[in-house]
Amino acid sequence: MATTTYTGTPVAGPAAGTGPAPAAPAGRRARTGFGLLGPRRGRHELSAEEFDALALPVGDDGVVIGTDEHGAPAVLGTGRPTPFDIVLVGGVWTAQVLALRAVGTGARVAVETGRRQMWTALAQAANTGQQAITLHDVGRVPPQGPAVHSPVLVVRDCGVRPPRGRTGPAPWQSVLTLLPYPGPTAPRLTARADVVGIQRVSPDEARRLGRAMNLPPHDVDTLSTLPDGVTLWCTRTSRTYVTTLPTEPETGLLGAARRMD
Repeated sequence: MATTTYTGTPVAGPAAGTGPAPAAPAGRRARTGFGLLGPRRGRHELSAEEFDALALPVGDDGVVIGTDEHGAPAVLGTGRPTPFDIVLVGGVWTAQVLALRAVGTGARVAVETGRRQMWTALAQAANTGQQAITLHDVGRVPPQGPAVHSPVLVVRDCGVRPPRGRTGPAPWQSVLTLLPYPGPTAPRLTARADVVGIQRVSPDEARRLGRAMNLPPHDVDTLSTLPDGVTLWCTRTSRTYVTTLPTEPETGLLGAARRMD
């Protein structure tokens, strides 16, 4: 049985595939193997001057908590190999959105709370096939066993005087402490926090938090006028306002954004 060599050049006419392969056109090297010559396009290359234009609108791995003042996604870097301590002076609605979105990134969430009834519906909705959100009484959070393939977010909803937690920040385990308003434990908690979120507070509370977080006068004045769903996330050296808008499923489960519980 005669064999035929395929050169990669289409063969026209009724005798295609039955005789010897045609010669390659003059000045063109024949290609052996399978497949036709593909289209010729320019390479995907950038000059050194164009590299500055390459950027992703995210920071650390973590939870997209909303959009910043420029409309770019704001990310709270909860999934990291180092301990991360977060304090949120605000409402439970924002903490629940963060917990739900953390589950969406593959994290497990352990909620330490004295008001279990406020978290039950969220836990039931998130626990489809696995225990993504677990609820625990105050002081009863067991070791969570965080790991790179199973990060953990511990949410402490323990009132304005939260006791010292048994389960603290650790590698691949972030802790978010929710304070409804800045009570007597706020100075200690904010002093050790890696990042602090502040929602609408009274003018006097804003002044106290402003001193603790080294906020300029403009931000101190703004804190008492923040709309629902807006949080000032800050450290002692940087700050940004973030607007958290719920998705349609989040609205159906948690309702509209609100500061008060």
